[in-house]
Amino acid sequence: MKPIRVAAAVIRDGEKIFATMRGYGDFKGLWEFPGGKIEPGETPQEALKREIREELASEIAVGELIDTVEFDYPTFHLSMDCFWCQLIRGNLELLEAAEARWLTKETLKSVEWLPADLALVDKIEKALTLLPS
Repeated sequence: MKPIRVAAAVIRDGEKIFATMRGYGDFKGLWEFPGGKIEPGETPQEALKREIREELASEIAVGELIDTVEFDYPTFHLSMDCFWCQLIRGNLELLEAAEARWLTKETLKSVEWLPADLALVDKIEKALTLLPS
């Protein structure tokens, strides 16, 4: 099975998390954390900054690694490094995604996540629960 390495940005603003809906491909209509493929010679953090510039016309600060999700889709194996991120500049313009939402721990499961991203949702929910109010 073909391995694909990607990086995902869990962009946080206080108690809210930014999610996007895919507007193309096999998984069109499902929700994900923005990001994309790690190019040869790039670190996951560099890939994330580039992808967010390309997809959302915004700059982010990449924080700590939340988890690396390993997931087998029918035609490929996904290895996804997921990082806490913060918006530094820009308005998160949707250049590729069909829709976007800021989700809270209460609404995190109100969208239909891509299977690999779903593996991360419980961890994020727990982390948001531990935030000081």
